[in-house]
Amino acid sequence: MNIQIFGKAKCFDTKKAERYFKERRIKFQSIDLKKYGMSPKEFDSVLRAVGGIDYLIDWDSKAPDVTLMKYMEDKRAKEDKVFDDPTLMKTPVVRNGKQATVGYCPDIWAAWE
Repeated sequence: MNIQIFGKAKCFDTKKAERYFKERRIKFQSIDLKKYGMSPKEFDSVLRAVGGIDYLIDWDSKAPDVTLMKYMEDKRAKEDKVFDDPTLMKTPVVRNGKQATVGYCPDIWAAWE
C-alpha cells in the first residue's frame, strides 16, 4: 500500500486518520494541504476516485467561496477554484494508488488492507 493523507494541521478527522494507520502499523505520507496542496495529476486522480468535485468540497465550511460555489453551474470552474484553494476541500483526503476517500472512512480503508 502507498497511503497518502492530505489534510489540515488542525483538522480532527485528519488526526484520526493518521492514528488509524499508525495503530495498524501501515506506513503513510502526511501532506499539509494548506502548505503544499496537490499536484494536478493527484487532484484529477482524486476527483475520478471520489466521483466528482461536489464530493470533494467541504460544504459545511464557513468560507464565503463555498457559499458561492453552491450556486455555480460550471463544474470546471468549481474544480479550478478548489485546486487553487485546497483549504476548500473536505479533509482528510486519503489516497492509495488510484483509490481515494474524502473524510474519515475506516470501513473503506480496512478493505484496502
